[in-house]
Amino acid sequence: METDLSIEREGEDVMEKTMKKKEAVVLYPSPLIGHVISMVELGRLILSHRPSAAIHVLVSTAPSPAATAATADYISSVSASAGSSISFHHLPATTLPPTFSTMKSNLPTVALALELLRLDAPNVHSALESLSKHHLVLALVIDFFCASAVPVAKELGIPCHCFFTSGAGGLTHFLYLPYLHKNITKSFKDLDPDFIIDIPGTPLLVPSDLPNTVLDRGDRAYEIFLESSMNIQRADGAIVNTFEELQPLATRALVEGQCTPGGTTPPLYCIGPLISNHDAGDNNVDKGSLKWLDMQPSKSVVFLCFGSMGVFPKEQLKEMAIGLERSGQRFLWVVRNPPDQPDSDFDSLFPDRLLERTKGRGLMVHRWAPQVAVLNHGSVGGFVTHCGWNSVLESVCAGVPMIAWPLYAEQPLQRALMVKEMKIALSMNASRDGIVSAAEVEERVRELMDSEAGKSVREKTLAMKEAARAALSLGGSSRVALTRLVDSWIPAA
Repeated sequence: METDLSIEREGEDVMEKTMKKKEAVVLYPSPLIGHVISMVELGRLILSHRPSAAIHVLVSTAPSPAATAATADYISSVSASAGSSISFHHLPATTLPPTFSTMKSNLPTVALALELLRLDAPNVHSALESLSKHHLVLALVIDFFCASAVPVAKELGIPCHCFFTSGAGGLTHFLYLPYLHKNITKSFKDLDPDFIIDIPGTPLLVPSDLPNTVLDRGDRAYEIFLESSMNIQRADGAIVNTFEELQPLATRALVEGQCTPGGTTPPLYCIGPLISNHDAGDNNVDKGSLKWLDMQPSKSVVFLCFGSMGVFPKEQLKEMAIGLERSGQRFLWVVRNPPDQPDSDFDSLFPDRLLERTKGRGLMVHRWAPQVAVLNHGSVGGFVTHCGWNSVLESVCAGVPMIAWPLYAEQPLQRALMVKEMKIALSMNASRDGIVSAAEVEERVRELMDSEAGKSVREKTLAMKEAARAALSLGGSSRVALTRLVDSWIPAA
């Protein structure tokens, strides 16, 4: 009897200690800035539903000094504004083993980031163990790039959800990749250009529509994505930064398990659109572009912006400038110098007297503009974008139609989905040498701003703006999905 009482008291002590632990949700993003921003916004959303919890973000080694600097600046701004509700934990630096020393210089940024994250699994294990000593860890939410952490969470008995930051159509592709790998023996880049790739939940695709990171099955990035797809099938859920009304075909295919033949699809939670205006309140924000927009007619300006990595060669910048001038449309263009061109030579990037000839009708902004504020300005009527998913959602929420000009990673796939399925964009098309001609820029800009095709895209985008608002409202599809997600983490009483 005494032994039974002792065991009972020990059980009560353990329960009491557990009850005193503060709830925590651990987020593990890729260290690339766009992924960190999306993950932090998810953390804010979780806090809005479960304010008693704390958000802990694991920060891993970035693939380059530039990526490290961009992420560090953002983390500092969030830490200053979020207080103790969101905290960041820098994992020990990860380095490639000696066997990779000759490979490192040849690895693209994405492949290097994937490799470093794969090697980070022991550090994630240690961090979760440490946090569990003083917190009740409700869940680990990982970036798709961090899929190697799924087995770690399983080992520790922590619910693990994947947060896919690139929309439901991208997730259908990555979950279907093992099936494609098994049934198509060639690299996608070696297929006939017109070869049809049929993926559940997406329009029919051709090889050039696929992410450039999976075009060559001999690349290391391809191998890791294939492994990641299998790991994600073992996750406890898939969180997607989209809303059902924007991508109904893809969400239906995922819910019905069509993308994992012979495997398992984790439960789907579409909780978007999540967008960030992280430059809000920054005293150093450039107001010049907004003041210039104040002087332009309603819906008359085409905004061109290509993200933090959107750098073009001088030849392409010249074609863009000539096309914009010939279009006759008003434009606001964020320009980054080519790698071999000093910032001090900014004016020399454009044809002679172009700035003078387009003065009043066009404005070139060096390096950066407050994108969310610009897209929501009443003078902006179109957006030429690199198809980064954060930018796409920002444009949808502002009701601004787009011209899709993908540059890298999964952006070609996003263009195909935006143009063929969502119908919220027109496509900018490059020639065989990869350069988009001045004539193409001129024609697409005019088409967006002054044609029936442009009008159709505008109307669909405005409809999706209202659908996004409804999805986030009380009783909306994304609000309901968030409730289901967070409630699934709460231990039964």
